[in-house]
Amino acid sequence: MARQVTATKDPAKGKAPPAVQAAPKSVSKRTPRAPTKPATAKTSKTAPAKAAAALPVEAPVKTAAPTTVTLKHLAAGIAERHAMPKREAEAIVTDVFARLVDHLKAGERVRVSGLGILEVKDRPARMGRNPATGEAVQIKASRKVAFRAAKELKTAI
Repeated sequence: MARQVTATKDPAKGKAPPAVQAAPKSVSKRTPRAPTKPATAKTSKTAPAKAAAALPVEAPVKTAAPTTVTLKHLAAGIAERHAMPKREAEAIVTDVFARLVDHLKAGERVRVSGLGILEVKDRPARMGRNPATGEAVQIKASRKVAFRAAKELKTAI
């Protein structure tokens, strides 16, 4: 940053003091720190820890949480679109999902056009490790629901 020095006469004093004009400072992008407490006469062993804790910590930027759509929301949308009572639409949606669960319990694969395929997969028993102790642990066999998205769903998202 360059400084400009100009000499002007002060009529009252008869001297020519140099006038210093500083170029404008650039604006800092850093956030200002919070003022710290003045030092007190008492000192303790925890003073550095307290001073470090007093400094502001920037919180991570939070994004908006996605909204959760429930069966009641689905039923209300269907009732509105098809001009039917909400209770009737809720009963239909509940029954559709109950049928899906029944078919999955029976071990059948459920294909919903435009959405994807739901199926139950058997996971065999296996050996694992306890992460805290490193001890070998037997993990029992289980059944898991697997979902494979349809091409239409993948392209829509």
